[in-house]
Amino acid sequence: MELTDRQEKIIQIVKDEGPITGESIAEKLNVTRATLRPDLAILTMAGILDARPRVGYFYTGKTTIQAIGASIKNKKVKDYKSIPVLVKENTSVYDAICTMFLEDVGTLFVVNENNDLAGVVSRKDLLRTAIGKHNLEDIPVSIIMTRMPNIILTYPDESLHEAASKLIRYQIDALPVVKPKQKADNNQKENKYEVVGRITKTTITRAYVDLGNEEL
Repeated sequence: MELTDRQEKIIQIVKDEGPITGESIAEKLNVTRATLRPDLAILTMAGILDARPRVGYFYTGKTTIQAIGASIKNKKVKDYKSIPVLVKENTSVYDAICTMFLEDVGTLFVVNENNDLAGVVSRKDLLRTAIGKHNLEDIPVSIIMTRMPNIILTYPDESLHEAASKLIRYQIDALPVVKPKQKADNNQKENKYEVVGRITKTTITRAYVDLGNEEL
């Protein structure tokens, strides 16, 4: 985020004289309170300034970069997740390739008969299988998928920053957004998850573009 000259002056005034009212800042800059309002809103939303009723504006001590970082960490997975593309365990590799092509995605999430997350199939998995001399219509995706619990997950209330960190840390292209299902009985050893969305590298790119477009 690049601040305007007036915004930089506002920050300096608040640093030197805060807490200070909007009216006093406007007077020092020789502008109207209405003219100043958008700048104060931008600096407040960015976390560089804070405001208290009947007290005024004060400097938070955050740099612009720190404020942007805080804004990123406040974004939630649930606000950016897209619709997941699901296939059943018995779906053939051939049909999975067709689905991936038609849906224009790089990862398919595999579910069992109860619609619980069972596995993940990537473009690389399908390509590797297609290169071999196999009848792709006879091979179910359950044979080549990465199975639970070896799947990296993300959750609706997790920060988008953490989801992005997982994509980088584990060098994967997509994360299933899941909600844990309640255990049917005490004998159920593994947790079951419902797939409610997906987060991809494209998702993260879109979020950063949105951040750049925000009036921060």
